[in-house]
Amino acid sequence: MKIYRDHYFLKAKRENYPARSVYKLKEIDKRFGIFKQGMRVLDLGAAPGSWSLGAAEKVGPSGKVLGADIQTTETVFPKNVTFMQEDVFERSEEFEEALQKIGPFDVIISDMAPKTTGHKFTDQARSSNLCFEALAVATVHLKTGGSFVVKIFMGPDVEAYVKEMRTLFTSVKSFKPKSSRSESKETFYIGLGYKGLPEQTEEPEDE
Repeated sequence: MKIYRDHYFLKAKRENYPARSVYKLKEIDKRFGIFKQGMRVLDLGAAPGSWSLGAAEKVGPSGKVLGADIQTTETVFPKNVTFMQEDVFERSEEFEEALQKIGPFDVIISDMAPKTTGHKFTDQARSSNLCFEALAVATVHLKTGGSFVVKIFMGPDVEAYVKEMRTLFTSVKSFKPKSSRSESKETFYIGLGYKGLPEQTEEPEDE
């Protein structure tokens, strides 16, 4: 496996982050101002922990971060971070309890990515499934007015995904951080101002 030792890789090592991906989140926050002190953040696809660490710095000791990933991590987190090994598609009772206890969340971030097969359409479909599941979690656990950040591999499902996001958020933006590798197909979508689920109109009963 090729190891990229670029500027951001080396910067992450110097600054004691487990991965270079933290700089993508920092760029997103600088552009859209999603974090504030005292906020509660849910980090999906958190391993190895760079995004949780970055979010924890932004929300400070009075804030809380709940990180979850199907993989475990050896990263040592500060006291305001709780990490749980979880499958987002098969969430345990313990994780659901943590969601209720720590949430609702001001910000939900998802850096989830599938294990790549090298087959473009398979990888795009798997990425899309993760993104839709992250959005489903957000509709339940995000505060009204909250923000949502999701990574997606560009493909045929993106248009439908963004269309759904636009029904849920006041504003939806796409963003490709400078710290993303140029050859990467990833793009981040940022939903600002969560409106809550649209009210269901009841069908009149037949007499």
